Amino acid sequence: MSDMRRGFVVAVVDLCGTEKYKMFQEHTEVPTRRSGWIEVIAGSMFSGKTEELIRRAKRAQIAKLSVQIFKPGIDTRYAEDAVVTHDRASLDCQVVQSSDQLHLLAAGYDVVGIDEAQFMDEGIVEVVNALANAGTRVIIAGLDMDFSGKPFGPMPQLMAVAEFVTKVHAICVRTGELAHYSHRLEAGQGTILLGSQSEYEPLSRAIFSKIQAEQTNDVPGHSD
Repeated sequence: MSDMRRGFVVAVVDLCGTEKYKMFQEHTEVPTRRSGWIEVIAGSMFSGKTEELIRRAKRAQIAKLSVQIFKPGIDTRYAEDAVVTHDRASLDCQVVQSSDQLHLLAAGYDVVGIDEAQFMDEGIVEVVNALANAGTRVIIAGLDMDFSGKPFGPMPQLMAVAEFVTKVHAICVRTGELAHYSHRLEAGQGTILLGSQSEYEPLSRAIFSKIQAEQTNDVPGHSD
């Protein structure tokens, strides 16, 4: 072994024992008795948020942990008693109407998953903190922005209190680039409109901002 290669190996071995290296290691999936934690999976529509939530939940089940998934009652698109991806992969869940109900039903599980968290009320932040403090691993999936590109519901606060945040992306249907935004194809109908590819399309920042500018210019009485 050359002196240069030997020096590199020694440096790597030394680094592996430091806190800097440990900071970038993937966290353990088994909650400790001292404390749980909060994970947030956030992104646009069609980015695989629910798919990733299901993947993590199934891995926890393989580890023989008690797992329970929840979703808000407003989400009735594919099934009333399951979280379902756009590709129809699914996992059984319980429906809750409020964060208070979630707190009551989630107590005692090793792992709690929450899908479509953007539809939960603001009390969800206090609830997931309480669950994590009690030793539960909480996995949250939700839209980070609404159709207009604004932060959605309690998601900003959930991302702030989480130990781990994963931003996932769809593919822009117009350019093939990473998509960060969920563009609604039909105007109006308020902030909340449950839908699929017939109602929304994932777009890149460049395309989304171009459409927003065009829509602003189309408003009567608006001029640059």
